[in-house]
Amino acid sequence: MKKKHTISFFSHCNIPKPFSALNSISSFPLFFLLSLFLQPISSSSLINSPPPLPILPIPSASQIQWQLGNMALFLHFGPNTFTDSEWGTGHADPFIFNPTNLDAAQWVRVAKDAGFSHLILTAKHHDGFCLWPSEYTKYSVSSSPWRNGKGDVVGELAKAAKEAGLGLGLYLSPWDRHESCYGKTLEYNEFYAGQMTELLTRYGEISEVWLDGAKGEGEKDMDYFFDSWFSLIHQLQPGAIIFSDAGPDCRWIGDEAGVAKPTCWSLFNSSDVDIGGTDSQYSGEGDPFGMNWVPAECDVSIRPGWFWHPSEVPKSATTLLDIYYKSAGRNCLLLLNVPPNSSGLISAEDVQVLQEFTKIRDSIFSHNFAQNALIDASSTRGDGEDVRFAPSNVLKEGIYTYWAPAENQPTWALYLNLQDFISFNVLLIQEPIHMGQRIIEFHFDILNDEGVWNTVVRGSTVGYRRILRFPTVVSQFLRLVIEKSRADPLVSYLAIHVDNFSHLGSHLDKRLGAAINGSEIHRQITLNNSQISAV
Repeated sequence: MKKKHTISFFSHCNIPKPFSALNSISSFPLFFLLSLFLQPISSSSLINSPPPLPILPIPSASQIQWQLGNMALFLHFGPNTFTDSEWGTGHADPFIFNPTNLDAAQWVRVAKDAGFSHLILTAKHHDGFCLWPSEYTKYSVSSSPWRNGKGDVVGELAKAAKEAGLGLGLYLSPWDRHESCYGKTLEYNEFYAGQMTELLTRYGEISEVWLDGAKGEGEKDMDYFFDSWFSLIHQLQPGAIIFSDAGPDCRWIGDEAGVAKPTCWSLFNSSDVDIGGTDSQYSGEGDPFGMNWVPAECDVSIRPGWFWHPSEVPKSATTLLDIYYKSAGRNCLLLLNVPPNSSGLISAEDVQVLQEFTKIRDSIFSHNFAQNALIDASSTRGDGEDVRFAPSNVLKEGIYTYWAPAENQPTWALYLNLQDFISFNVLLIQEPIHMGQRIIEFHFDILNDEGVWNTVVRGSTVGYRRILRFPTVVSQFLRLVIEKSRADPLVSYLAIHVDNFSHLGSHLDKRLGAAINGSEIHRQITLNNSQISAV
């Protein structure tokens, strides 16, 4: 075992000189107690400083709740499931839709067990087939043999989700390849609004409404009345988050790989974006000067296709972990598509991957190796005496407590003493997003054996959650330095973790393809847990 560092922690923290006289960190508690008696008490010190002003734009309550959800499960399901296709023509016979073992409660159990906050169902995909009995078309479950034409997939999922305490989202495709009124602007917009009204008034609370500008080449020209639809949605479901290329509540990240840009702002200018005409760079990065709060959602499928196909196999658990780092770990919500099969169930192999993915995440993120650290800061708002802004707040999980520096400071830094040498390779940081997104650039350092700070990793934006991986390091003293910020930076949470799995993704996946090396994953989970127990 390495010998513990004997250099005073505070001598490296730009803290007033009296601290530098301390021979070791263990002297700090006594010195701190003495300072309470030696310092004069002024009347101003008895008055609390107000919190800093939020920096606009800021999220709505619904947007915060959505972001806290972290992950959602997408369910692509419909006639395409039975025709082995991705984009249906709109002419498939409804008779083919007959998922004899459909169990929406199983879909919900799978989602809940894997840590997903809500599910989004393709209530109507581009083929126009409706998974609920719509009064505006016969091209729906009511014309199928399933449940003798009396079934309602949306209704069954809504009931199961409510009983499990998960949110329900619905995708209603604007592009409709079946209805004859498609292409007739006023008639189809009325038709679409009618179907949207059915979905938003029959099934209780809807957490997210998903729509896009997807349309094949050579299809009929069609003007969508998006602003009217958005107003209708917010009228009928005030708490629902609306997804589209331009928001208004959350936006597409710009790819279908589930990968966000390393720089990812929740700030955005919705008026600069045309739905269906995405600028992937702008959508991916957001805009530090944006006037709207429109966080990004990263959609990706567990399989090569969006709908279930018997010839396809799911991605490995380590591949999903890598996607998680590049989506949920980059200030986005991960929307993972797990399509039910033709029997109406999520396939066993998909369930297995999700179970392993969940075990891996729990193994990595269940323990913060910095949770017992001694912590200080370059400065603290309120003369350093207000616990509401204390640096120790960053070791408490959640976004509603935070460290705030004093105003107009030349340096913004947090210093941690882990009280022993710890090995780690993951850094997690969060901002209190209800106060606005602030941090532009930062770096994270460790103190080496010569008493010199070495930078381990650099990052740009943080937002709700930023997770960074790097080669494993061993240190006792850590430093987070914020280099640039839109206003005085605020940090709500900081954690360090050990990931023994990411290196598997680059080796095992290449060697085994999509196959899962369950025994190796189990061995690494055991190793991670033993490291946690040793702390």
